[in-house]
Amino acid sequence: MSMFKINTNIGALNAYNALAKINKETSAAQLRLATQKRINTVADDTSGYNVGKSLEGRVAVMQAAQNNISAAKDLLSTAETSLQSINDLLNQIKAKIADANDPSKNKDSLANDVKAMGQEISTMLNKTDFNGTGLLSGTAFSGGFTFRTGHDSDDTLTLGFTGQLGTVDLSAITGATSATVASIDVAAAATKVLNALGSIGNDLQRLDVKDEYLTSAITNATSSINRLFDADMALEQLNATKGSIAGQAATS
Repeated sequence: MSMFKINTNIGALNAYNALAKINKETSAAQLRLATQKRINTVADDTSGYNVGKSLEGRVAVMQAAQNNISAAKDLLSTAETSLQSINDLLNQIKAKIADANDPSKNKDSLANDVKAMGQEISTMLNKTDFNGTGLLSGTAFSGGFTFRTGHDSDDTLTLGFTGQLGTVDLSAITGATSATVASIDVAAAATKVLNALGSIGNDLQRLDVKDEYLTSAITNATSSINRLFDADMALEQLNATKGSIAGQAATS
């Protein structure tokens, strides 16, 4: 038959130990309620913490890549606007050249018109820039524009319009005279401009696809992070309430 021992109350010690455990669990539930986070320290879930932080880093890189895509689109739009204007001017020059083949037209006036439009094209080629960077001429143009468009370092896109445009020879246009205006050939320049515009359209389509992919990838990764780190508020409220009741009972 078991004897009741006064000096060492095992039952009370067991109750005390249970109370300590209950208080710890209740404190954890209350902390999660306060922070709305399931993982507040690495010790809460080491593997979950590591995975979540890795995903957070991945999301940060993808968001930066998405910003790069936006910058690339803005750069292309700026170049496109100038190239469209250049293309319009070249079409006007073609019309002036056709007029110059009419003996009844004033070739001096036509030559001056062609020369003025050629000078404007030259200005646009040399002065079109994006945030201080020359887009249609200069060092950056010659080197090409490459943007990182994904999480991996090798996920990049080099814009193709620079190679299509190259160097546009305007010497015959800007040097037009009454004697030469009727024989000026702008076909090579016009072809380069049209090819560059086509390349811009292709790159904008590719950037749209990459942007859509990154948006989806960021959403999915963020959802995974939330599942790992965010607390289940209803469950934690239940645990806190249960712990409070159990703590009162254990104390008694």
